Amino acid sequence: MDITSLSGISSEYLKVYADSRKLTETKDESFGSIFSSMMNSLEETNALQNKAQSEEIRFAMGESENTHDLLIAESKANIALQYTAAVRDKLIEGYRELMQMSV
Repeated sequence: MDITSLSGISSEYLKVYADSRKLTETKDESFGSIFSSMMNSLEETNALQNKAQSEEIRFAMGESENTHDLLIAESKANIALQYTAAVRDKLIEGYRELMQMSV
């Protein structure tokens, strides 16, 4: 659906405006970019695991009586770990597929 006739603003104008205001992000799909993104994801997963463990210790020692914080921290850590494992499995699957290709 072309909205140019309704507002008088073309998609090219919107693109130029977004680029001039740095509203759009350029995608860097190099290996280094993907690798650093995955390392950041692993660090975040590790931080969530550590936070969940510290919440467990605080709750066990009686420093915290709020079970909601404990449950939230454990849920975040569990979801992050599941996501990391799923990404790892897909990477291994892709690697195996590449290894089976004949050149």
